[in-house]
Amino acid sequence: MSFLELIVENYPRLLLGLLETLKLTIWSLLIAIVIGLIFGLMTVSKKKIFRGLAMVYIDIIRGTPLLVQAFFIYFGVPTALGLRLDATTAAIITLSLNAGAYMAEIFRGGIQSIGVGQMEAARSLGLSHSRAMVKVVLPQAVRVIIPSLINQFIITLKDTSILSAIGLRELTQTGKIIIAANMESFKMWSIVAIMYFIVIFILSKVSNYLERRISYGKKA
Repeated sequence: MSFLELIVENYPRLLLGLLETLKLTIWSLLIAIVIGLIFGLMTVSKKKIFRGLAMVYIDIIRGTPLLVQAFFIYFGVPTALGLRLDATTAAIITLSLNAGAYMAEIFRGGIQSIGVGQMEAARSLGLSHSRAMVKVVLPQAVRVIIPSLINQFIITLKDTSILSAIGLRELTQTGKIIIAANMESFKMWSIVAIMYFIVIFILSKVSNYLERRISYGKKA
């Protein structure tokens, strides 16, 4: 079977797998942004307990493999608590917690990149520390970290392929199922790789474009 015949025969399933990958990535990143913002603010908090809790979470997530985290959430937690968890829910939780730790570091770096004079100026106008952070520092930090957020989107999108190990029917798992039926391993993995590459290439170009725009704005 040729590459073209293989694509024509399986493109509906491949597109569904790609859409599942994108949906999973988007939902996970939206949740991860919230988690990252909360823990990012905690890392720069004046309260030691908040900084400590944030660093424990970040160190645990960054210090363990994603696959182990997925197995823990999909197999370990339900067994310990007597719950039933489907693969999609487990995948979203895993990716959200994993990306959230890296998002926290991205937010921390963005906040710390804003000069302390911005906070001091806001405080001198009568704003509290928290209001100054929300009204003055965070809007500037978000502008700086947008390229990093897109890069994290790319990383999380690629990480979805690892979660095929828990039976998630995303693009990689779809490729495995098709290969099991026709044994066209080389051709099918080439098609799957090209599909990932196209999406990631587009996102990379968007990230580079935004980075140039931000750098231009700084020079201006």
